[in-house]
Amino acid sequence: MTTPFGRALCAMITPFTTSGALDLDGARRLAAHLVAQGCDGLVLSGTTGESPTTTDAEKSALIAAVREAVADRASIVAGIGTPDTRHTVDLAREAEKAGADGLLVVAPYYSRPPQDAIEAHFREIADASELPLMLYDIPNRTGVRVEPETILRLSAHPRIVAVKDCSNDFLAAQKVLARTDLAYYAGCDEHNLALYAVGGTGYVSTVANVIPDRLRAVLDAFDAGDTAQAARLQQRATPLIEAIMSAGLPGTVTTKALLNALSLPAGPVRAPLRPAGPATTDTLLALHADLTRT
Repeated sequence: MTTPFGRALCAMITPFTTSGALDLDGARRLAAHLVAQGCDGLVLSGTTGESPTTTDAEKSALIAAVREAVADRASIVAGIGTPDTRHTVDLAREAEKAGADGLLVVAPYYSRPPQDAIEAHFREIADASELPLMLYDIPNRTGVRVEPETILRLSAHPRIVAVKDCSNDFLAAQKVLARTDLAYYAGCDEHNLALYAVGGTGYVSTVANVIPDRLRAVLDAFDAGDTAQAARLQQRATPLIEAIMSAGLPGTVTTKALLNALSLPAGPVRAPLRPAGPATTDTLLALHADLTRT
């Protein structure tokens, strides 16, 4: 199995201060905590990291701060995707300078380009630096799929090494797995075990911000040959996964609410996102307490 960035990756939130500024000290503390709790890698400035509302300078500063905190104990994958190819190329080069180990690149959103343009977009970014690249397929946010045939063609590029799959197309994932050596990461926490069981590499998880050890235990049990235990652990985490990812609020909002309640670095979300209310936070806390009690 190809594991260019590890198996258990956290799509880390971006901590902000109460005034809404980037909280680099909080980012260092949260990153160190997540790695100590079992994360092989941290994905910064992705969807969960509120990348649309952080500046280029903040993205670079975040990479440098997290690199300082985790040293070589974990990989750092930098989210650099934008709807503008030239801008994304610039971010790729800046991420490399700041100390990233890899790049997470989402399909260009809003303009909804055809597949040949999406392919050209990814190739230009892969050619722009020496860092390995993870394709990010999340059509419910971008408005476009990265179709399996496009991924198959891109897999020939020496620096395109991985996929973060949020397509909810399990058949397409298996088709690509069967025909390439790409590292395939589940991008939806409900699919972590299912994709791993058919040859996936691991996960890039939002929920790992709050239960990194519990999610890693699913993969560890599967690797140890105890598939029944792996299934039980995945099922035990399902209520919290559902509350964080499918409760009508973006996962960033619910994750930050729970992290703040657990006294871990998070802070507010940036507008246009709005914070979760007390009832949502209480529900998240109760589910977290139930899951971590035993």
